[in-house]
Amino acid sequence: MTNLSRNLTTGLALLLALFFPVLGFASTGEGNTLDLTSHWVGYAAVAVFVIAYFFVMSEEFLHLRKSKPVLLAAGIIWVMVALVYSAHGDIHTAEQAIRHNILEYAELFLFLLVAMTYINAMEERLVFDALKAWLINKGFTLRQLFWITGLLAFFISPVADNLTTALLMCAVVMSVGGDNKKFILLACINIVIAANAGGAFSPFGDITTLMVWQKGLVHFWEFFALFIPSVVNFLVPAVIMSFAVDSGKPEAQDDEVKMKKGALVIVGLFVLTIITAVSFHNFVHLPPVVGMMTGLSYLMFFAFYLKKTGHVEKRQVEASSPISGHSDTTFADDYDIFNKVKRAEWDTLFFFYGVILCVGGLGLIGYLSLISELMYIDLGPTWANTLVGVLSAIVDNIPVMFAVLTMNPEMSHGQWLLVTLTAGVGGSLLSIGSAAGVALMGQARGYYTFFGHLKWTPVIALGYAASIYVHFLINASHF
Repeated sequence: MTNLSRNLTTGLALLLALFFPVLGFASTGEGNTLDLTSHWVGYAAVAVFVIAYFFVMSEEFLHLRKSKPVLLAAGIIWVMVALVYSAHGDIHTAEQAIRHNILEYAELFLFLLVAMTYINAMEERLVFDALKAWLINKGFTLRQLFWITGLLAFFISPVADNLTTALLMCAVVMSVGGDNKKFILLACINIVIAANAGGAFSPFGDITTLMVWQKGLVHFWEFFALFIPSVVNFLVPAVIMSFAVDSGKPEAQDDEVKMKKGALVIVGLFVLTIITAVSFHNFVHLPPVVGMMTGLSYLMFFAFYLKKTGHVEKRQVEASSPISGHSDTTFADDYDIFNKVKRAEWDTLFFFYGVILCVGGLGLIGYLSLISELMYIDLGPTWANTLVGVLSAIVDNIPVMFAVLTMNPEMSHGQWLLVTLTAGVGGSLLSIGSAAGVALMGQARGYYTFFGHLKWTPVIALGYAASIYVHFLINASHF
């Protein structure tokens, strides 16, 4: 650090100490932390986070990527907090706290990066396009497609992320729906509900379940206790909405998609990677991300094989072709695994960084302790965890769940399963409540809308309440 920057930092710290000298220390398990909930820095931090999240929620209209405002907000919040601590002669607490948050983010980041790389590799090998073409060409009725796309979304999202699953199923619905706005709307709502419900009973199905698993609060196989509640959450609104779906039959299409070389092998390697991550966590007690990164090496070696064999196949075709320079685009002669890494959802990954650090900063200020006391002591864990699901429909479920994990309230195992369920499926209550819903509003613009989804919110809420009731009924031993 230069003398100029050191002097500026010291000057700002002294200025804060002069104007705000009376700050109490609250004793925590990690040392002494300042209670800044009544301090102007606390109010300013909340204001910064709210403004940033306003821009996040307005992404569809402003076309400003959601990572940008939260990255800036995270930096501002932690600078303000660090300056206050420095003014009181403490230069370590804020540093240790932010390092802890960065470590949690790093595990999430690397895990998601591997999953996104595999999804991109399967997409490039035309796995999803082949599935879409098969569904379109089978000649199902609209009502059958309503159920098929919903069921596929429910069972694919536990392995692939719910966003990719929803986009794939929506593409099918848009292809066969034509100008049938009612069918497309109902099918899209059904897909969003199914994708969110399917992701709730798997550690890989949603970011929130992944965070709970990596935190060690719920073990891998214990997530499947939420399978039946998740099924109920999907089926209750699906059955009611299906009566409003036309029974007509769309015209079959002749499109046929042939998967590229190695497509099914990559699917198999993804399954093997998941098995590796689970095994690392369950048997040798290493973080799941270590298994995922090991699984990425499987794909890297197979990509090397595709590249080398692709060169050979291309030379053979060029030698036998009368046209100089002829090549077949199905050959993988230019297959580069790092292109698949590059195509990861970097905006989403950086968004997670901003959110985790923003919530972590608000936690160090002391707000999460206040919220924890209000929700989990005054209201009780059942109502608090039910409220978490409702909040996740308004605010993204990631900051809500990260806040709960940071608060780490004392509650039974059944309650941790409940908050995992509600945070996963609560976003279905509104179209803006989940990444799947937001993405489909863009993909099916003019067909799937906020108010179109809102019309069916009472039915979705019925499924939400039923899933909570069923959880208490069949998982009573966990409470």
